[in-house]
Amino acid sequence: MKALVLAGGSGTRLRPFTHSMPKQLVPVAGRPVLAHVLDLVGALGVTEIGVVVGDKAADIEAAVGDGSDIGARVTYIPQERPLGLAHAVRTARPFLGDDDFVMLLGDNVLLPGVGGAAEDFRARRAAAQVVVQKVADPRHFGVAEIDAEGAVLAVVEKPREPRGDLALIGVYFFTPEIHRAVDAIRPSARGELEITDAIQWLVASGAPVRATEYTGFWKDTGRPEDLLACNRRLLEGLEPRVHGEVDAGSRLTGRVVVERGARVVRSRIEGPVVIGAGTVVEDCDIGPHTSIGADCELLASAVADSVIMEGTRVLRTRGLAGSLIGRSAVIAPPGSREVPGELLVGDHSLVVWGR
Repeated sequence: MKALVLAGGSGTRLRPFTHSMPKQLVPVAGRPVLAHVLDLVGALGVTEIGVVVGDKAADIEAAVGDGSDIGARVTYIPQERPLGLAHAVRTARPFLGDDDFVMLLGDNVLLPGVGGAAEDFRARRAAAQVVVQKVADPRHFGVAEIDAEGAVLAVVEKPREPRGDLALIGVYFFTPEIHRAVDAIRPSARGELEITDAIQWLVASGAPVRATEYTGFWKDTGRPEDLLACNRRLLEGLEPRVHGEVDAGSRLTGRVVVERGARVVRSRIEGPVVIGAGTVVEDCDIGPHTSIGADCELLASAVADSVIMEGTRVLRTRGLAGSLIGRSAVIAPPGSREVPGELLVGDHSLVVWGR
């Protein structure tokens, strides 16, 4: 079985961050979202991975490389425009050949993984197997209607009047039958080749299509609040380790990771927290669910429940919480100041207040 990971798309809901980076590379718990997705692929034992990329392909390739670091072989598949998930399958046909494959969205995180669905697919080898989860408002998703045995009776994209609450959550297992379905469908009203239409074509043609209900953690990281929620959940699974320097005047409690080259000076850190390589934290209070990237500087500040990306400086800032701070930004009020609210700060920005 191969894997197809979709890492194109513009990520408009994550602006300003996606003006300068792909949404799949926004970090959570110290690593890009895409790295967590590739972990999920690795857990399935799949080593042939195709990554569909768009206009920020160079950034994705620089971050992932050839796959040797994760024991896989990665092939990059350019997609001219994001014209639907089924279009991505069509674009990837030369890579996929006649192999079974699992398709995943490169900005969705699932814990503890989808091993059960993979086992079911390998055992039964339905033409398609979708992973679904109950949601409060299924009108915003592709929705699967299934019978008591797990067979899919119908799939509808964003129905106005849903006939169930089981949403497709961005993990699909396919045999080569899906290519016949993709070739048979036409673009939807929004001009995209919808994977739900292809799956429904299989159902209508009598091909076996199954669903596996997923009850674990699932988060589409397409919005800032979802990124922060994902960061919290992933940090809860940290294994504490200290490879950097922590002086005698500092106190670490709970699950804390201090990467190599980082320094903690006269500071209190309450985990779960990640402090990236080369970062300096001095005279600070760092609260739970905080992820600090590499080569940052935090001085005389209090931070909690936030993601601070690499190369950023946070100086004399109190009460920073529920915030996303981009790369190489500077948060520097003239004196020790309370943050006036949650901050969303893009790359290379300067934020000053209270003059």
